[in-house]
Amino acid sequence: MTNIGLIAGKEFRSYLKSPMAYIVAFIFLLFTGSFFIFYLSSNNYNDTSIRGFIDPLSIFGLGGLGNIFLIIFAVLITMRLISEEKKLGTWELLLTSPVKDSDVVIGKFLGSLGLLAGILALTLYYPIILYILGSPDFGPIVAGYLGLFLFGAATLAIGIFGSSITANQIVAAVVSGAIMIGLWIVGILPQRITAMPTTIKSVLNYIALSGHSSGFAVGIFDTRDIIYYLSITVLFLYLAVRSLETSRWN
Repeated sequence: MTNIGLIAGKEFRSYLKSPMAYIVAFIFLLFTGSFFIFYLSSNNYNDTSIRGFIDPLSIFGLGGLGNIFLIIFAVLITMRLISEEKKLGTWELLLTSPVKDSDVVIGKFLGSLGLLAGILALTLYYPIILYILGSPDFGPIVAGYLGLFLFGAATLAIGIFGSSITANQIVAAVVSGAIMIGLWIVGILPQRITAMPTTIKSVLNYIALSGHSSGFAVGIFDTRDIIYYLSITVLFLYLAVRSLETSRWN
């Protein structure tokens, strides 16, 4: 646990020193804030919820694509986590140090998760605005933030896996982005292909990242959705550890 904490702290501090983190945070807050205000004004401030922030592009009839911002966020902040170490040659130092591969992966994951939590904390003025304008239901707000956090954790885990298999940051970004977009698109296919068998539709809806976020947006705490995001997170962190173990022995 000591090694994990040290690695997590080091990664979090490196984010605070990097302009990339501030640029990503600025873009995230700019777009989500704009959609949040637009959603409220389009409903004449009758719907005092953070749905415009959680699911912003739904107001244009595009469905639950608002989380695409978190996908971009995850790709940008994880593509360098391990691949940069390999490129700079510092990875060899980690290989010869008494640190487990799992410690490295979990530590870097927690560091990036801390950045995600910090950025989400900056959006807490959204619910403050809602309380000023009216009396919003506290449940959907909590569910919405939980859904965003779990979704973000899953995408960060995928991003770390992509970064673990290559020394090239661009390749890492492409691989992790392709996996995230792929898991997103499979949830759209059942809606577009009407002739698809019901069983296949159910399977695709379950494995899709997009198939588990809508409930949180309306205040539904479904344990199946929580278990899904936790399972995706654990799975890709495990794959990242195995990838590092393979590179260690090669």
